[in-house]
Amino acid sequence: MDIQEGQQKFIESWGRLAGSWSIPPAMAQMHALLLIAPEPLTAEQVKAQLDISSGNVSMNLRALMEWGLVYRESRVSERKDVYFAEKDMWTVVRQIIINRKKKELEPMLQVLDELAAVQENCPKSEHFCAVVRDIRTFSHKANQTLDTLVKTDPGWVMRVFLNMVR
Repeated sequence: MDIQEGQQKFIESWGRLAGSWSIPPAMAQMHALLLIAPEPLTAEQVKAQLDISSGNVSMNLRALMEWGLVYRESRVSERKDVYFAEKDMWTVVRQIIINRKKKELEPMLQVLDELAAVQENCPKSEHFCAVVRDIRTFSHKANQTLDTLVKTDPGWVMRVFLNMVR
């Protein structure tokens, strides 16, 4: 397999993997392309290499920048903006955790906190409240764990992770 085939396989695989996380494949493919690019790329280069529309490139570059996974740099000499991905994998994982938490876990926690006010006045409501209480307890613990994880020293996290997988 040559480098171009390897790069293409990586970009396609990254895009497919992201689909299982409800991340648009084009957004993930753009992230993958920028991750493996040795130099920053212009939006036009991203568009050409992935064969996607300008609007799709613009929208997904903006989303990747909002997630803290891609950065824009203005090149005055070229009168163009270039984009490059965060290459530190701990920072990438940390940013993904922060954004997924904000998008998925925190809204659910709000709902579960509201549901804690349901009155337990019959067997059906007692069962409902018990299930909600268990989910709420677990979700709050998961939230605390993720908060701790994103604030933790990356070196410590990697040492613990590597020890776990040995």
